[in-house]
Amino acid sequence: MTTETLKSNILIVEDHELTRFGLKTTFSDVDFIENIYEADSAEQAYNVVKKNKVDVIIMDLGLPEIDGITAIKEIKSIRPETKFVVLTSHNDKKDVLNSLKAGANAYCSKEINLQRLIEVVNSVIDGASWFDPSIANIVLGAVTTNQDNDIQPAENRYNLTTREKQILKLITEGLSNVEIAKNLFVSVNTTKVHVASILQKLEVDDRLQAAIKALKEHIV
Repeated sequence: MTTETLKSNILIVEDHELTRFGLKTTFSDVDFIENIYEADSAEQAYNVVKKNKVDVIIMDLGLPEIDGITAIKEIKSIRPETKFVVLTSHNDKKDVLNSLKAGANAYCSKEINLQRLIEVVNSVIDGASWFDPSIANIVLGAVTTNQDNDIQPAENRYNLTTREKQILKLITEGLSNVEIAKNLFVSVNTTKVHVASILQKLEVDDRLQAAIKALKEHIV
C-alpha cells in the first residue's frame, strides 16, 4: 500500500500576461502542485479563493485598481490559512514592511531564479518564511529600530528550553519544519510540537512573528 504525497493548489496573481504565463509554465510540472489558478487582478483573485481551496498565492504588488498588499489583507480575512509569496519588482521599504504586516510569508524579487522560486514556494507551504537577500537589511532594520534597551534577558522571560532555542534560531534563518528536523536529527512531528510550544511561549500567532520577536529581543 502506497501513501500519496499531499499536493497543494497555487494561485498566480499577476497582471502582466507574459509573466503570468511564464510562472504557470514553471509550476506546471512541479510534483507538489495539484492545481494552478490564475488572476490578473485582486477582484479575480477574490473570486478564485472564494470558489476554490488555494494553499499558496504568488502575489504581485503592482496590480491595477486594488494593490497586492490590500489583496493580501482581504484574502487573509476570509482565508487566514492561505500562504503568500510576494513576487515583485518593488523593493521599497514601505512596500516590504506593509507586505509582511499584511501576512506575506515570503518576499521575492522578480529577478529570482525560477528553481529557487519553486523551492521558496515549497518551503512556505511547509511553514517557513523567506526574504530575498536584497530586502534583508530592510527587515532587519525594522526589527532593530526603536528597541527597548531595558528589556531583560528574553530567555528568563519566555522559559524556552535549549531545544526550543535551537529550533527558534533555525526558524529565524528561514528553515522549514522538514529542514529543521533534518538539521537536528529529529522527526518532523517532534519539530512541529516544539514549534507549537515556541509560538505559545512567545505569545505569537505564526513563525514570522516568532522570528521577528526572537531577533528584536535577542532571544537567539
